[in-house]
Amino acid sequence: MSRDIERRKFLTLAGSAAGAAALAGCSGGDSTPTDGDDDGGATATSTDGETATDRPEPTTREGYLQRAGRVLNEDAPWIFLNQQYSVYGLSSEIEWTPRNDERIDGYAIEPQGSKSSITISQSSMDSGLDPHDHRETPTDNIVLQAYEGLLTRDAEGAIEDQLATGYERLEPGRVRFELRSGVSFHSGDSMTKQDVAFSVNRIVQSDVGGLESPQRSQLTGVQSAEPADGDNAVIVNSDGINPIVFAEFASYCDIMNRSWVESNDSAYINSNMNGTGPYMLETYEQDVQVVYSSYDDYYGDAPPADSLTIQGVPESSTRVNQLLSGETDLIVNVPPQDASRVQNSDDASVSSVASTRIIYNAMVYNAEPFDSVEFRRAMNYAIDLESIIDNVLSGFANRTAQPGLEGHFGYNPDLDPFPYDVEEAERLVEESGYAGAEITLHTPVGRYLKDLEIAQSVVGYLDELDNVSAEVQQRDFGALASELVDGDITTGPDFYLIGWGNSTFDTSQTILPLLTDEGELYSYVSEEVNELMSQAQSMANEN
Repeated sequence: MSRDIERRKFLTLAGSAAGAAALAGCSGGDSTPTDGDDDGGATATSTDGETATDRPEPTTREGYLQRAGRVLNEDAPWIFLNQQYSVYGLSSEIEWTPRNDERIDGYAIEPQGSKSSITISQSSMDSGLDPHDHRETPTDNIVLQAYEGLLTRDAEGAIEDQLATGYERLEPGRVRFELRSGVSFHSGDSMTKQDVAFSVNRIVQSDVGGLESPQRSQLTGVQSAEPADGDNAVIVNSDGINPIVFAEFASYCDIMNRSWVESNDSAYINSNMNGTGPYMLETYEQDVQVVYSSYDDYYGDAPPADSLTIQGVPESSTRVNQLLSGETDLIVNVPPQDASRVQNSDDASVSSVASTRIIYNAMVYNAEPFDSVEFRRAMNYAIDLESIIDNVLSGFANRTAQPGLEGHFGYNPDLDPFPYDVEEAERLVEESGYAGAEITLHTPVGRYLKDLEIAQSVVGYLDELDNVSAEVQQRDFGALASELVDGDITTGPDFYLIGWGNSTFDTSQTILPLLTDEGELYSYVSEEVNELMSQAQSMANEN
């Protein structure tokens, strides 16, 4: 079953590596793992003040993003770990195709036979039901059953209409969305252009709607929205051309009922739901489960199931046992060691897909010993990433060498992961002046596939160096995330494992929030990267 909506691809999501203007002429630093680009040209300088290489000035937006990826590879602000796979267990009583962006849309789950209810088990629950007041995928999965945006994406990542039926760029800095008619909120109120403009402004303006939304950077460049004169449409204003504005709205900005928000306090909004989606809230027990029922006045086809439940089951083994005993229909993060048991069962199967999430170890750029680029590079040389993927993740991951992922616009195909080279790692540690460093890697447990085991492996490799001692500190995901999203680099740990999902499929939405001084979760700042990203964001995409 599919939504009764008009569909129009506006953007080509995946950056075409073959069609991209080749980047240019970098020979790489002496201790970096990749060969140079090939255009020749101007001189660039790395953040440690040394002249890195001759490089030509990029001429396209993709070129600037790829250049930023190269600089970040060389400066090694992270231990680049892996592209996460989403590994799900499905009962034989449902049909569902996993999405690249990790979102589980209950509307797309088809119960089989006479089955009329669906249960989903995920490792973490929500941090509240306000769709504008969170930054985590587990909460996305819970609010998206009831709330909808102007645009959405299909399972492969292509943009589709949702509450908008058309969209166009009027001029640099101004875009227009035509709104669907006949849409109502679960309260019975009709959706208006005033609701849509309010929802956009509630995210991007701190004095609208009673909160300072942590999603502000998910609508990068957007400054305001206003109802269009006369028509059922909304005008969105941005600072400059905003090359990815439609990609942003395809992933973010759920539409809320203005009068409902303004007449209720935060506690009520975070424990109730009033969206336009196919499912409406029945019961909510925070940290335990959310139960939905079909919304009878939904503008599209009725959802496939009458009832939908999402429950929190932190232990992966418990989720697997629930699936195999028929207590749930879909589970997230099947541990690799249980994949064969699920796949070989009579009543369940495994479905996996490369996600839009990168898993990395951030090293805060201005904290000792991570303020040394040599030390940061040493951390990358010290770990056997291929072995971690094979032995910890059973192959359910791809190695990475840069913030962008293959298929994302701005991905640099010329960069390779750092090789495993213990001697080079120890040499760079000595060169950094931090021989004898004692470091602690903070990691969540159970939030990402085998996160603790990955962290333990990383620390094991680092601790094997003759001149570094390392240990793991397990952290509650919510507490760790709170320290990282507060915009204050000094409140979080200096070295941590975290994941970042980028459902815009544009590399800028990883680099800007995490690796520039504009970012709410930044761990690294470089004038060169800031300038490259400023140039990229001032240009339109080539395709």
